[in-house]
Amino acid sequence: MAEAKKSEKTKDKKVKETPKKESDKKTEPEKTEEAEKETNSDGEKDSLDSEIENIRNQLSQVNDKLLRTLAEYDNYRKRTQKEKEAIYSDSKSEIVMKLLPVIDNFERAEKAEQPDFETYKKGIDMIFTQLTEAMKSLGVESFGEAGDGFDPNMHNGVMHIDDENFGENVIADVFMKGYKMGDKVLRPATVKVAN
Repeated sequence: MAEAKKSEKTKDKKVKETPKKESDKKTEPEKTEEAEKETNSDGEKDSLDSEIENIRNQLSQVNDKLLRTLAEYDNYRKRTQKEKEAIYSDSKSEIVMKLLPVIDNFERAEKAEQPDFETYKKGIDMIFTQLTEAMKSLGVESFGEAGDGFDPNMHNGVMHIDDENFGENVIADVFMKGYKMGDKVLRPATVKVAN
């Protein structure tokens, strides 16, 4: 009886042996096709990896170029800001330098020992001429003379008179001259307008 049990166990072991895998059951041509597919998928994977690496390199180059462009723009903006400030400072300095001789002459006139009226007037006229020349050298022109036509863009009419000696919309009198630099009006002329 013990022998019968042993033989049954041996039979069960034989039956319980794991069945062969399907890949083991495949024929030789099927195995070759499967190996080729695996080789092809490895080649495709390598190709995709190299393409991904190539795209990463391109992205890195574009990112680097963008960062450099941003840095260049920032440097350009800072440089132009400094240049603007320098131009503004230089132009102020130029104006002051042209006015300094006028101030010097006023100081000399003030220190003069009791000049007579004619000498004093002549000195003031010379200083005024010097100041007008300095203004002209800066591009500043005066406007607004009696007899000129009235232009509301350049003149400030504060009085109006009816006078047959003047034409229509003509400046009869000037209270303060106007000044302009190029086309820009710095100060409109204050005038009396006729008719």
